[in-house]
Amino acid sequence: MRKIYVFLFDGFSDWELAYLTPEINKSEQFELIYFSVDGKFVKSMGGLQVKPTSSFKEIDTRNVELLILPGGTVWEKREINAIDNLLKELVDNEKSIAAICGATFYLGQLGLLDNVLHTSNDLGYLKAVVPEYNGQGKYQNQLALTDKNIITANGIAPIEFAVEIFKKIQLKPDDEIEKWFQLFKNGIWSE
Repeated sequence: MRKIYVFLFDGFSDWELAYLTPEINKSEQFELIYFSVDGKFVKSMGGLQVKPTSSFKEIDTRNVELLILPGGTVWEKREINAIDNLLKELVDNEKSIAAICGATFYLGQLGLLDNVLHTSNDLGYLKAVVPEYNGQGKYQNQLALTDKNIITANGIAPIEFAVEIFKKIQLKPDDEIEKWFQLFKNGIWSE
């Protein structure tokens, strides 16, 4: 099975994962692995207590298909740096990373947005929160996009974020992904 890792931490934005994880979990091709820094319980921004299946130290980067980073205020406060080396190793090994909302700030801090097309909540805000960010020339005013192995999304775009991930991992044929998008975004059911 192809492994998709989802990083959880106190204050993660649970709604940003709500559309994509059930669809991935339905597939027999993928295993979703939820992890935290230490493998202990975390509480989402919405108050949901979650027990991750592992800690980041247990991850073998050779087995990672995709790493998903949800948003949360911890990214703005720079409260998480324990996974810095994990991300750098994933990038070095051409593994995919998906970040939404505040998690895009983290990618900017690590310099991972400097050479790829990307988006975030707002360019001005990204530059204010991450003074070392140097990707202005690659910033796209879009809800979500993929360039190379980096997927980024605005915090108001969990459905578009899910679509980018589904396409990247080839979860379903493109026409089925479009039907899924129309259903969840616009309430349009088509056979």
